[in-house]
Amino acid sequence: MASTYFFKAVGQWRGRTNSQFTLKYKRALLPIILVALLIAEPTREIAINTLADAFWAVSAYVAFTLAIYHYLSLWMNKESKVVRLYNSSRNYQVFFAALLGALPGCGGAIIVTTQFISGRVGFGAIVAVLTSTMGDAAFLLLASMPEVGFSLVAMGIVVGTLSGLVVNTIHKDDFLRPAVKEKITELESNKILTSFEKSAINLQGYFWKLLIVPAIIIASLGSFQIDINALFNLPNLSIEWIGTILIIICMMLWALTKEIDDYKSTVSEDEKCIESHPLQKAAQDTNFVTAWVIVAFLVFELSTALAGINLADLFSGWGVWMPLVGLSVGLLPGCGPQILITSLFISGAVPMSTQLANAISNDGDALFPAIALAPQAALVATFYSAVPALIVGYGYYWLFEF
Repeated sequence: MASTYFFKAVGQWRGRTNSQFTLKYKRALLPIILVALLIAEPTREIAINTLADAFWAVSAYVAFTLAIYHYLSLWMNKESKVVRLYNSSRNYQVFFAALLGALPGCGGAIIVTTQFISGRVGFGAIVAVLTSTMGDAAFLLLASMPEVGFSLVAMGIVVGTLSGLVVNTIHKDDFLRPAVKEKITELESNKILTSFEKSAINLQGYFWKLLIVPAIIIASLGSFQIDINALFNLPNLSIEWIGTILIIICMMLWALTKEIDDYKSTVSEDEKCIESHPLQKAAQDTNFVTAWVIVAFLVFELSTALAGINLADLFSGWGVWMPLVGLSVGLLPGCGPQILITSLFISGAVPMSTQLANAISNDGDALFPAIALAPQAALVATFYSAVPALIVGYGYYWLFEF
């Protein structure tokens, strides 16, 4: 009897030990790496400048843009007003689908995708929305390069509408629609969060609620080339260190709100509750975008400083292949890879033709529900969205970059 209790106790201890030493919250590797880069003297200056620039020049503007977007979304209630206009005509469906897809983020594209699966819009609409959407990369481009961002949004509407109209002449509305009609709400998670994860999510909202106004003020002053340290009589590099510390806090909060289980959980934005405050949603999206921006910026800066590799010069040698690179990355589901391309474009590492091809072929998170419930339709619609991406990307390349 004693031996039975002994082995049972050992088994329980081993179970606790295995779970105790299981690597959880793998996203925490990012803030750990950032701290390591700050501690190491050879990379400290690069890390400070890169992280400070990422916070003041990117995160602050992205948070401000996202806050406006989520407040407007709450006010417009687009699903009850705009989506109902789909019933007027199948060609109107295409136009409004392109408009919804052009909205920054993935919400509009996911609405159209789920509407197709449930039988309320046609196949042309899903091609239009997947062609026009840029996902979360649109927030980054609008915040960093607004003129380019609005131009690409407008281009997405035009190209998406034309693509959808062409598809309407080829296929019927129910082309490749799955037999089981099912309405889903993507990104509204049913997963049960731990109290620890809920706390981290709430802290993200409080963090940006407190900082969004002062952050955008400082970011705006910096955009006008005003020396913030001199303006407030601060020691040298003070504002840079503040930005660095704040962005590491952002990344730590982001890392503790979600576990990485698969590809989707890695590259798609975090789940949000419908009832969440607009600033809470803006905080979650901002930190997701920021994480991918940091990766892209650090790859660019560290490869130049430590390895002597200038990504702009390296990619310029690829020439005619660069639009195809942007298109290929755009075919990957999720917003993360697309944010990388946009970050590299903003830093000057890849040309406009690459960004254009990526923006049109990019389907964002909307591809996940389509793959799950209508895989054949998702595959064909993605292929159709790649055709205009190829035409526009290489058209711009031959006209302006060759």
